[in-house]
Amino acid sequence: MTDPGSRDPGSRDPGYRDPGYRDLGFARVDTDRHARTGDPEVVYGAGKTTPEVVAVVEALRTASPDRPALVTRATPGTVAALTARWPDALVERGTVAVGPLPPPVGTVAVVTAGTSDEPVAAEAATTLRAHGVGVVRVTDVGVAGLHRVLDVRPVLRDADVVVVIAGMEGALPSVVGGLVGTPVVAVPTSVGYGASFSGLSALLGMLNSCAPGVVVCNIDNGFGAGVFASRVARDLAAARAGS
Repeated sequence: MTDPGSRDPGSRDPGYRDPGYRDLGFARVDTDRHARTGDPEVVYGAGKTTPEVVAVVEALRTASPDRPALVTRATPGTVAALTARWPDALVERGTVAVGPLPPPVGTVAVVTAGTSDEPVAAEAATTLRAHGVGVVRVTDVGVAGLHRVLDVRPVLRDADVVVVIAGMEGALPSVVGGLVGTPVVAVPTSVGYGASFSGLSALLGMLNSCAPGVVVCNIDNGFGAGVFASRVARDLAAARAGS
């Protein structure tokens, strides 16, 4: 019996039923995520070969040509292959969005404590754009110079959500959470010296935040923070439009 996931979705067979995924042999590509969650599908590039990533993106683009496919943690070789195949792809470091971006609604501020946190910030920002949310970037405002974050307080206050990305001791989300009433998503990074334990110190510091209204993602998980923040921002934008 033929696996229904491998049958041609354009088949005229009246018995054909789209299972919501495409069986490529090495992967079962979820083509139904947008219908279930409102989010585009994501391809986690780490551990996959370049041809595998390109094949998955090809399947997603065929299934949903009007929406982007998102690739995270892509190697330089994979980034090169994706941009060769789709020259208009949006690339920020190792994160790639292939396909037309939806019109942005709402605003999320992506804030970094230091420039060493930028790879995670790029992942969060590109995820947000692929999910149809506007992004404002605020870089290098860590607690070692508090006057810097005080200067951007209006930006933090006016955003729908603030994603705060920090390594070392992970103090910045607590500071931001004490300055504004905006929901804060904290992302610890693996930036720091030995006793930072590859981001564990920042993670524990954020989980123990004294400031209320701070939620915490896993270490270096800019993608997870971007998805959560985009859902909040989209819902807020829809509520404003309906009011």
